[in-house]
Amino acid sequence: MEYLPFYNSEQRRRHDVQPGMTGWAQVNGRNAISWEEKFKLDVWYVDNWSLCLDIKILWITFIKVFKRVDISQVGQATMEVFKGSNN
Repeated sequence: MEYLPFYNSEQRRRHDVQPGMTGWAQVNGRNAISWEEKFKLDVWYVDNWSLCLDIKILWITFIKVFKRVDISQVGQATMEVFKGSNN
């Protein structure tokens, strides 16, 4: 919630779907990717949602949790704080 004022109109689209326990950005980099990449992945998910995609995300989540990958950015406990975008 604290980041909402910093979102541009495209980034706000990530809230066009109900939040879940995992997501497309989480299984494609989680905290190891930039905020910009997370937003791109989240908006891609909004545009491409399907039940099959959700099942795929759950399966990949299960694998990544046990492999313990993409937990944090280099030099961060999790990832840097979002401060807004230039666009």
